[in-house]
Amino acid sequence: MKIDIWSDIACPFCYLGTTQLTHALETFAHKDQVQVVHHSFQLDPNTPFEPEHSINAMLAAKRGISEEQADQMNQQVGQMFAGLGLTMNHHDAKLVNTLHGHRLVHFAAEHGLQQPMLARLFKAYFTDGLNTADTDTLVQLAVEAGLDPEAARKALESGAYAAEVQADINQAAQYGIHGVPFFVFDNKYAVSGAQGTQALSQALEQIWQELHAAAA
Repeated sequence: MKIDIWSDIACPFCYLGTTQLTHALETFAHKDQVQVVHHSFQLDPNTPFEPEHSINAMLAAKRGISEEQADQMNQQVGQMFAGLGLTMNHHDAKLVNTLHGHRLVHFAAEHGLQQPMLARLFKAYFTDGLNTADTDTLVQLAVEAGLDPEAARKALESGAYAAEVQADINQAAQYGIHGVPFFVFDNKYAVSGAQGTQALSQALEQIWQELHAAAA
């Protein structure tokens, strides 16, 4: 079974949803027969590559609320993070364009390290307060994910994998995907949002049974 996931590095619910899927797969009897493929999505491709605003300010402007209300909303998301063993330091998060991070994930995919690279980028963005649009920072994160620093730097500085990122975004548009995370199971079944580990576990079991009943 193949699971395609569209997500954005700057999306807290994507960090939650991908982590929930990882936890769900840990207890799935057929996990060795599941292929997970991550796809790029940008919630705001016009975000600057240098941090100019806090994520509280961004959320307040987007929702038409005060920054105090936005901070409360982010604190609630932080509690959801804690429930999965994650940490959200939203005051330290650097609101930057995620294009270069997505390019790095595509580079990592060619080396079989897509999942750990994406997970490290999520942590860098939401927990560590790092600038995930900065080349030097991305190279260091690539090393931590197990990639060669010189090859990673070459890929980032050359502009490589931008076409692959755009292809993912175009495919999402064709599918009518407007929000992330978005999960597609075996090109047939879709699950939108961070529904929870239990919900994803149930989806895995149900879809597996339906697929193999059809095959039989």
